[in-house]
Amino acid sequence: MSERGAREGWTPAITDGEILTDVIEQAFDYRGDITIATRDGTRRVGYLFNRRRDVAVPFIQILPVAGGDPETITYAEIQSIAFTGRDTAAGNSYAAWLKRKESARAAAETPSGDPSSAGA
Repeated sequence: MSERGAREGWTPAITDGEILTDVIEQAFDYRGDITIATRDGTRRVGYLFNRRRDVAVPFIQILPVAGGDPETITYAEIQSIAFTGRDTAAGNSYAAWLKRKESARAAAETPSGDPSSAGA
C-alpha cells in the first residue's frame, strides 16, 4: 500500500508470521487506531505505538482508545488487525504542506489594505 489513506478500513488476511510482521509494520506507520482481534476472541482498539520482534516473545503495545495504561499483546495472540480508525495523516503529504506554506507566505507579502500603507 503506497498511500496512507488507502489503509483506512483495511483488514488484511494474515496467513503466516511473515504477513503478520508486515501488517504490524504497516500498523505501526499508520496514524489512526487499529482493532486487534486475539485468538481468545477479545478485541482491543487503540493506537499502535511500539512493536518488538527482535525479542524472545515478540509483542506490540497499543494505547487503548478508551484510555488507561498501554496494553501489551504478543504476536502469537494476534488473529487479525483491522485499520479501523481515521488516518489522521492521510492527505498530509510534504507537497500539501509546501503548498500551504507558500500560500501563507504569499498572503503575508500582500498589502493588508491598511490605509497607512497606501503611500498617500
